[in-house]
Amino acid sequence: MDKILVINPNSSESVTRGIDEACAPLRMAGGPAIECVTLQEGPPGIETQQHVDSVVQPLLNLVREKERQYAAFVIACYSDPGLHSLREATKKPVLGIAESGILTALTLGQKFGVIAILWQSIPRHLRYMGALGVTGRLAAELPVGLPVVELADEKKTSGRMIDVGRQLREQGADVIVMGCAGMARYRKPLQDAVGIPVVEPTQAAVSMAIGRVRLGWEAA
Repeated sequence: MDKILVINPNSSESVTRGIDEACAPLRMAGGPAIECVTLQEGPPGIETQQHVDSVVQPLLNLVREKERQYAAFVIACYSDPGLHSLREATKKPVLGIAESGILTALTLGQKFGVIAILWQSIPRHLRYMGALGVTGRLAAELPVGLPVVELADEKKTSGRMIDVGRQLREQGADVIVMGCAGMARYRKPLQDAVGIPVVEPTQAAVSMAIGRVRLGWEAA
């Protein structure tokens, strides 16, 4: 059976558990198996450009080691660390959750908003959206003001997510992208509270990976 490997580039097992739970609806009889792993060499949370850069080589090492065992790879970090280097290293499909989440959002609304973890994450995301050529469709990006390791605290996080989601809707977003894989467990409550579609980017990337595997699309 074909398998998809979803890699959490930070070392927080709680984030990986949340990613695995988010993938549950995409597991189906006859479909590719979806396995989630933690990059042990990664920092507890990827919150700076230095964190992003530090995990590229370990990701390359892991993908090269696992290439024959998996039909596709998903990088489950909203900064898409090493995405293009990994695509050079294998002809298997490699999906980044930021790219996939944004592209999915563009099919659900005219203007998308992004919920970031911290203010300092936003310039990095804006650079990436500029490279993707989608800034004209961005309504706004706002942070919840919590580091990755604190996102598992439901009492602290859920209310902030909803507050930020409502602010994004007021600023013109008609679809929201969750800007961190650690937010996965809050997608449905957030969507119910704000009343517009909410894209969990790992789900978006895995959905694309399933399609690529089932249709036999590999890199040229």
